[in-house]
Amino acid sequence: MGKSVTIDKFFQRKRGSELGHAAPITPSLASNDNDLPSENPPKRFRNPDGEEVDLNSLERDPGLRRQIWEYPLDQREEIRRAYLNLKAYQPILQDYPLNKDIKHPRRFQFTWYELFHWLEYSPAKDKAYCFPCFLFNKPSGCKNQTAFVVDGFDSWKKVRSGKACAFLGHIGKDNLSSLHRNAEKACEDLMNQPQHISRRFDNFNAGQVATNRLRLRAHILVVRLLALQGIPFRGHDEKSDSSNRGNFLEFLDVLAMENDELSKAIAKAPKNAKYTSHDIQKQILHVFSVRVKNAIREEIGVAKYCIIVDEARDESKKEQMSIVLRFVDTNGFIQERFFGLVHVSDTAALTLKNAIYSALAHYNLDVQNIRGQGYDGASNMRGEFNGLQALIMKDCKAAYYVHCFAHRLQLALVAAAKNLTPIHMFFDKLISIVNMVGASCKRNDELKKAHADDIAHLTSINELETGSGLNQIGTLQRAADTRWSSHFRSLSGLIRMFSAACTVLLKVMEEGLPSQRADATSVYDEMTSFDFVFILHLMSEIMGITDFLCQTLQSKSQDISNAMELVSSTKRLLQELRDDKWDNLLEKVKSFCVARNINIPDFSAQYVDRRRRARGHQDITIEHHYRVDFFYAAIDSQMQEINVRFSEDATELLMLSSALNPQNASEALRILDICKLVDKFYAQDFTSEEKESLKMQLNHYEHNVVKGVIVLVLTLPVSTATAERSFSAMNIVKTRLRSKMEDAFLSDALMVFIEREIAKSLSIDAIIEDFENFKERRIPFS
Repeated sequence: MGKSVTIDKFFQRKRGSELGHAAPITPSLASNDNDLPSENPPKRFRNPDGEEVDLNSLERDPGLRRQIWEYPLDQREEIRRAYLNLKAYQPILQDYPLNKDIKHPRRFQFTWYELFHWLEYSPAKDKAYCFPCFLFNKPSGCKNQTAFVVDGFDSWKKVRSGKACAFLGHIGKDNLSSLHRNAEKACEDLMNQPQHISRRFDNFNAGQVATNRLRLRAHILVVRLLALQGIPFRGHDEKSDSSNRGNFLEFLDVLAMENDELSKAIAKAPKNAKYTSHDIQKQILHVFSVRVKNAIREEIGVAKYCIIVDEARDESKKEQMSIVLRFVDTNGFIQERFFGLVHVSDTAALTLKNAIYSALAHYNLDVQNIRGQGYDGASNMRGEFNGLQALIMKDCKAAYYVHCFAHRLQLALVAAAKNLTPIHMFFDKLISIVNMVGASCKRNDELKKAHADDIAHLTSINELETGSGLNQIGTLQRAADTRWSSHFRSLSGLIRMFSAACTVLLKVMEEGLPSQRADATSVYDEMTSFDFVFILHLMSEIMGITDFLCQTLQSKSQDISNAMELVSSTKRLLQELRDDKWDNLLEKVKSFCVARNINIPDFSAQYVDRRRRARGHQDITIEHHYRVDFFYAAIDSQMQEINVRFSEDATELLMLSSALNPQNASEALRILDICKLVDKFYAQDFTSEEKESLKMQLNHYEHNVVKGVIVLVLTLPVSTATAERSFSAMNIVKTRLRSKMEDAFLSDALMVFIEREIAKSLSIDAIIEDFENFKERRIPFS
């Protein structure tokens, strides 16, 4: 026989330089192996130019998105499936723009969505598009097809014109063979996995489908449990012989141990479709996250809403932006819902704006429905010309900006603590005490032991109230300028543990190193002085009043009018403290000093200021010095800072809003102010007929138009506390050991962790259905 000839004999290999420009080899959709545990899901693609295609952030606006044929051939099916899961883009606007027809100007109508479910609208282009035809159209489509896919349709006078209706013409007279009907049929076929050829060959019976669902249900339950608890999914070593295979597999084993049917189903799972890989876990979590966001979107409906935004750095040094939506639900309750975490490359206002708009558009939330913005006082957020609030105000005139009340209050507290020299020196000494007492684990243990002994002694002589949750043993807290309520907690903690802290300092003075003894002696002398004790109780009284305001402002159900009233009541309480509470405070300080053997000066004696001795003699008593230079000065400084920080609330919008918040039932509504509020600030939300009937309804206090005004005022944000809480949750979920979490995985995990009530209410069957439709599956679940 002759020598065998190989196929290489007939083809010449390309040189290395030519191979570098060859088209990338990608697996065909027919041989889908994406369910294999070792491979990644098709969440991101690269087109021939190297650009990444993220299926989780596809452009929704039909006038701005890329045509389907512009994507590589092997990626189109997954992109089509992703768009079908998102459904048609159908934004409902307050007012659609009029077209350019001078004689008969017309506009798009959202009621057309109900008649033509395939219809899409582009706010950017003010044109209509066809969703199925976009997914399955080709560049060589006919003119009618191109109008609803590429160019867009805006001849509104041709809609609802009988047989000449342009929408009916697009559908076609032949209900079976028109291009539009073929595109709709292709959409149905793509999502109908049981009818795919591969499924027909596999020929699964009802028992096998039930087994698949049982196995997937267990996986979903475990993913939900881990996400709700904020704990890791995977383990370091997940091999079958590992002693710790990670939380997901270990929890799954526990479920299988208690359910023989599940145990058999897991044992019989195909090796290429076990659905226990990390990618499958992320897909299940993503389905949960999308379901939660859709539930929030349905909860908002067509209501107006406000956005609350804040940024923070996560464990991997990435800048993350938290988005919270505040709205009034159909039952009249204020809701603040976490709506996702977005990684931003920088904190420039334009970057943040684009990220916010993309997140809102992805779920059909119209920017024109924003009625408030809540941020902190950073310049990139509150800038009058180029700040984020200014950029959004250009697009939506009624998106009024409110500086976070809790941030303002914290700024007032910090400024008041630094304005007066004695108060500033006091907080410096307070930090030294906390550092000295808590410098080591040994001193912390000594502090706790001394505090426990004090509690036992005071309880034995009936001078300390007992009960559940009372008299807990803790440590001293350091006051931080950026941490809400930390100053008050630091003060009250030192008052509670004053004797225990002195005990620790005395022990350091006796047993510590020479340098430590000197520092401890200096701190102890300062701490046991009457000046220190007096300022300690004075600032505790002042910040006790402001702390109630701080805690109340962080409530989700707080509204802008009530917040303004709380600020006013805080000022009133501070004034009452200044006018009437001097004697009570002095008596409390003296009794505190007597119990701890601290010297009390003679208040009737003449006060001598060592710093002013050379400049002359002042004929004042020690009581006058403490009352005027400490008591009055500290309260006046605090009230002045509150007046300065909250002076912006005297704006016309907030003053008119207070007309809807009568202090008692006998107070009449300020009808003219409410009418002015509607005319000047919310004119686009009411028709001319509603404005005319508003005054009559206010006279009779009817609830039609009046309710709409109240809802808009309630929508205004008060604080960014919900966004701050999302960062606390982020620190729980993304720890040092999980610092390599992907941004999408982190956002999905936080959606379930924070909005746990919604996540728990989701049907497992609905999650299974969404999971099956997420991509092509090897085995059926329905």
